[in-house]
Amino acid sequence: MGGDSDDDEYFHDMTEPIAEFPITSDTADAAYEAVFAPWVKDLGLRDLKVSAGFASAVLPQKEDLQFFSGALCGQAIMAAIDTVAVLAMMTAERPAKGTVSQNTQFLRPAINSDLRVTTTVLRFGTTIAYGETRVTFENNDELVAHSTSEFVF
Repeated sequence: MGGDSDDDEYFHDMTEPIAEFPITSDTADAAYEAVFAPWVKDLGLRDLKVSAGFASAVLPQKEDLQFFSGALCGQAIMAAIDTVAVLAMMTAERPAKGTVSQNTQFLRPAINSDLRVTTTVLRFGTTIAYGETRVTFENNDELVAHSTSEFVF
């Protein structure tokens, strides 16, 4: 029950790939549509940009993602971080099995501007990859949040 062999069996049983790997700028939108859950797409990420070991998107200020104060909530920001990080990981030759960890620091309230979420893969290892994500105000590049993530292959 739930051991590594069960996990490996699950991932090897997929008969048809969800997306082509590695993804490119030409296939990023299709991969995004194919891979992510509907509620993730409801975040409204736009302006996807992808290249080898890199991905970025804009998280819009949307009322349904805001606290009473008008700031975007951290849960939405963290979901956007993970989504963009996954896209950066999908630029590898093989699909990642999932996020192992995400460590996020919030530096200021995310208010009055859409956010640019940018992930750079720091290292693609044999079984593990590491990414760094910066979340900035789109209108002035001021840092809102910083995150590091680990993915397993």
